[in-house]
Amino acid sequence: MDVSRQQSTASDSTEPGNGQAIERGPRARTKRLMLETATRLMQAGVTPSVSEVAEAAQVSRATAYRYFPSQAALVQAVVDEGLGPILTWQSTSADAERRVADLFDTAMPRIEAFEATFKAALKLSLDQWARRQAGTLDGEPAFTRGHRIELLKQAIAPLKGRLPPREFKRLAQALSLIFGVEVLIVLKDIWGLDSRRTMSVAQWAAGALVRAAVAESIEEGDGSEPTAVVV
Repeated sequence: MDVSRQQSTASDSTEPGNGQAIERGPRARTKRLMLETATRLMQAGVTPSVSEVAEAAQVSRATAYRYFPSQAALVQAVVDEGLGPILTWQSTSADAERRVADLFDTAMPRIEAFEATFKAALKLSLDQWARRQAGTLDGEPAFTRGHRIELLKQAIAPLKGRLPPREFKRLAQALSLIFGVEVLIVLKDIWGLDSRRTMSVAQWAAGALVRAAVAESIEEGDGSEPTAVVV
């Protein structure tokens, strides 16, 4: 390794901070510039390619592709930036309904704040699906979505021992229908609800699903009384 390479590597080293590594140096600054540029474009409703972000950020295409080898990788990085604290959400409550409500309280305002970004990401997902159906996606890496799966499973974790595995999974799947940018599309864009009413409906639906899953499990079981579900 030559001296310049050693200096570059040293300047791009990471240091711990607030529980996670902090990238430093020219490479980190370039990557941050690209992420900020991509976020700005996506918040404006655009689903940019790596080349488009490189041009807007005044970074060479070769450099841009070193950081983000595909549009899917770029959009995923912007989505993770937008999700921010949602990705590290945790709850100490032993009550599933309360945990779900807390997750919605934490996540939905943030999702709404980055609504345009998540809609742009959704557009990429739909575009790739259409091209895959038409056989024109070729070897382009797929943009995958799935953070909500683990988040919702974590939210209803107290029910893991009370619900049969299939019913536990079904509850997480049902909750996923009302968690994410899709609920904003339905309740805000189609129904015309404001933020407060959108959150109210989503929270009501989430609580109803948790209670229904618990009640159904009791009816199909031995009829014993469940641990109280705190509202």
